[in-house]
Amino acid sequence: MNNVLIIAEQQAGMLRKATLNAISAGLALAQKTGGELHVALLGAGLDKVAEELKAYGGKVLHVVDAPDLKEYLAEPYAQAVSALAKGLDAGWIGAAATAMGKDLLPRVAARLSAGMASEVMGFEKTGDTITLRRPMWAGNVLADVEIGTPVKVFTARATEFPAAAKGAPAEVKKEAPALAGKPKVRFVSFQALKSARPELTEARVVISGGRGTKGNFKPVESLADELHAAVGASRAAVDAGWVPNDLQVGQTGKVVAPELYIAAGISGAIQHLAGMKGSKVIVAVNNNAEAPIFQVADYGLVGDLFKVLPELQAAIKASK
Repeated sequence: MNNVLIIAEQQAGMLRKATLNAISAGLALAQKTGGELHVALLGAGLDKVAEELKAYGGKVLHVVDAPDLKEYLAEPYAQAVSALAKGLDAGWIGAAATAMGKDLLPRVAARLSAGMASEVMGFEKTGDTITLRRPMWAGNVLADVEIGTPVKVFTARATEFPAAAKGAPAEVKKEAPALAGKPKVRFVSFQALKSARPELTEARVVISGGRGTKGNFKPVESLADELHAAVGASRAAVDAGWVPNDLQVGQTGKVVAPELYIAAGISGAIQHLAGMKGSKVIVAVNNNAEAPIFQVADYGLVGDLFKVLPELQAAIKASK
């Protein structure tokens, strides 16, 4: 049971970028297990996304295309993934630690009586034992854990693995979904938040605002638009109702690792740092010189964000 099965993620026929990071994690794991990497793609009308996905390698791309899987629901997806994993004799089943991955994989683990590790950051092999590194206590502790069950399930933190590069194309196999009975949950509607800005977890640049904005995110949003960046927020800003909770970065929000992360008016609580300290370059703007955010920042500026951000935006605009 050395084979690794990675569950791909697509939405409305568009491949989610985190899938490429999960495939990279699967490749790294397969090298240690000595098995093959298989990828599963579930949904309806998948020909286009399957053609795109097969270029990123793996032994086989299993396409489970059915009308009942058009919209993501954990119950039928878990049934289909569990049946596919059994058919492949897969010893490892993984996915990116996205909202879907965190919802789906625990159900798969329960169906397969498998142990599970979440937010995995890496794999190590000692003898015949493979350990998984995962964060604990808001990332202040990294634990090396071993899953003792024959089948093992995990979610991979996308920010810790590079996106898979194109290589030898995978063989494509179409699979019939193993769905038993009528689901107890039915899809009603999906109301997506539409924005011209990039997706928070996929953006190259993220500008986040915190308590220091006092509820006025205009300087943050203006700078984000100048840099074609995504907008994020601390939990304090979300809890105050200033911005939607899908913008929250942190332990209980989204984990990001962009090339540039600008934190404006954010003190740098442990919970927030857990969601962004993997960023390549961190810039902090805060009027409190003792703010913890400066301890992790590559560049720090003590000042009023309402003055600093417009000046920064003007300088960027002039440089263009």
